[in-house]
Formats: sequence, structure tokens, C-alpha cells
Amino acid sequence: MVGLGNPGDRYTGTRHNVGFDVVQAFAEKAAGGPPRLDRLDCRALTGRVKVGGRPVIVARPQTYMNASGESVKGLTAKYDVPLDRLLLVSDDAALPVGAVRLRRAGSSGGQKGLQSVIDCFGTNLIPRLRLGVRGENFQPGEPLDAYVLSRFSKKERPVVDEAIATAVDALSVFVTEGIDAAMNRFNRSPEESAPAS
Repeated sequence: MVGLGNPGDRYTGTRHNVGFDVVQAFAEKAAGGPPRLDRLDCRALTGRVKVGGRPVIVARPQTYMNASGESVKGLTAKYDVPLDRLLLVSDDAALPVGAVRLRRAGSSGGQKGLQSVIDCFGTNLIPRLRLGVRGENFQPGEPLDAYVLSRFSKKERPVVDEAIATAVDALSVFVTEGIDAAMNRFNRSPEESAPAS
């Protein structure tokens, strides 16, 4: 389980770091308290948890987003993880804030961390969960690099927190039941997640 983001306090809480936030929350729920994701391994902070009796390595690469693939490839080689059991978690500026999308493969959609991983493995057949970060104040033509390094507004924060909780549940289903079950259950927009009145 690999969350993509940038290391360092200046990036904490930014749109680009929701991958880190999701895997941190996932590890915390699995561990039943604050997890220890503090072992530096293959240039990533890692920890181990169990979900449904299955061991899971949780990682946050410390290479900066654009070089995430180097760390991810090292981890999968070291622990002999097949690509269909790897799940990347990243932000997606093409999706509205709070949207959660799982895919078993596909392009990076311009997300530089995903692209780095795809380039390092030479394939896009890598499962991923993308969490939408495009808010209503995004201006078309605004540089994406600057936008994804901004923080969520007070209005957006509850939506993001709910999406992170949904993503954590999706990761657990991925571990115990696989990508198809997770996709079928969790690929909804924030509006579709609301109960019908």
C-alpha cells in the first residue's frame, strides 16, 4: 500500500499529499492506534499492519513525488510483491474534491508520481486509488503545479476527511477481496455516496 506525496512539513496537508494522508489513516485504523510508519526502507517510510489476518506493508516514499517510482520499484522487488497486489494512492486534480476512483490500470492522467511509477515498471497495469482534489475555486488555465501544492479550504476539509475515510475502507476491501470488489463498491462521486432522500 503506497501513498504518493512529498516529504517535509511544508507539504503536509496539501492537495498533493492526500496519498500520504490516506495510507496514514489506513495504517492507523488497521493498527488500532497511531501506527509506526518510521522505518526507512528503499527510500520510503514504511510500517507493517494486518487487515483480515493479512500482512500489509504501508509506505510513503521520501523521494519527492516526481521520483516515487524508484522507491516503489525497490519495495516491490525487496518484498516480492506482484503488481496486482500493489496499490498506489494519489491525488487527482481532474476529479472533484471528495471523489474516490479505483482502477486496475491506466494512464497517469498527468499525475507525476503515478507517471514515475509507470515509467519505472514499464507498464501501466498497476492498481491505483485516486482521490479528487479539484475544488470549486480552481481556475481553468491556473498552473496545476501550484494548485496541487495549495491546502484545502475550510469548506472542503470535511468533504476531504470523509473521502479519506471512504478510501481507507476501499483499501481494506482491496486487501481482503481484491480490486474488482473494491471498484464495484467504492467508485462513486461524492454526490452518489450520499443516501437517497
